[in-house]
Amino acid sequence: KCAHLRLVCRAEPKPCYRSKLWCCGIALLGLAELGTFTAYALAPIALVAPLGSVSVIGSAFISVFFLKKTMRTADILGGTLTITGIYLLVTFAPNVPQELTARQVQNYLVSWPFLVYSILEIVIFCILLYFYKRKAVKHIMVLLMMVALLASLTVIAVKAVSSMITLSVKGKMQLTYSIFYIMSVLMATSCAFQVKFLNQAMHLYEATAVVPINFVFFTTSAIISGVIFYQEFQSAALLSVFMFLFGCLLSFLGVIIIARNKKEEHLQIPFIDCGHIPGENLTGKIQPDSHCSCYGTLNKEDDLVKRQS
Repeated sequence: KCAHLRLVCRAEPKPCYRSKLWCCGIALLGLAELGTFTAYALAPIALVAPLGSVSVIGSAFISVFFLKKTMRTADILGGTLTITGIYLLVTFAPNVPQELTARQVQNYLVSWPFLVYSILEIVIFCILLYFYKRKAVKHIMVLLMMVALLASLTVIAVKAVSSMITLSVKGKMQLTYSIFYIMSVLMATSCAFQVKFLNQAMHLYEATAVVPINFVFFTTSAIISGVIFYQEFQSAALLSVFMFLFGCLLSFLGVIIIARNKKEEHLQIPFIDCGHIPGENLTGKIQPDSHCSCYGTLNKEDDLVKRQS
């Protein structure tokens, strides 16, 4: 964002990929995603997915220094709630073995809880897709629910692929199993369709609405998929489950407070400056009537009445 703002202010704009600042940002973004991919192999899905709220806090505070944004009281309150929620998440996250072999993934894939869950998810997704395609319903909830349903498959596949790669690097080769390539295709396909629907939502709605809703839906679907597919809370105590869910709730609330709608800034000068007009010594300023339905244009009916009178 900072790179784009700088490029716009240049007298001779150049492509963003020729900006060193933009390339640095993309490199850091790729490094962050690589870290997230590795984290799925080392920690439960129920812990990794909610920790994505750290990026929301980071972007809110870093924008103060790079984008010269104003620090709001809501940002401090939301950040405090989110950090408290993260502490509870890390403290009460399920403690389960994270080394997943290809045979374990195969067994999880044909287990009856996951089969029931996948059938239910396919049915719901098909219903939403029907309204999206046939009825042209592009409500933000419909779009982001489809993203969340796809995200549950993505995190399952990502954890399986990253775990098998980690074991292979340690000397326990897992890349010869067909399940590795099945999960890799599932991961790539679900990610591609997530981007499609998320991009549609960002195009139609404000980012301040899309970001918190998407975070809540994504995290919830990821936790549910981890519980059903990898059985992450199978032996957890009731108090641990309650505190973990309370930490999720605090994180959700913090993200919503940080990303909620900000007041739009309006120009103080209520005219449009047309600049220098060739052949004219003075430049006039058009004073549009903001109360008229044809804002910024001439009202032909009013002009005709004046001429007739």
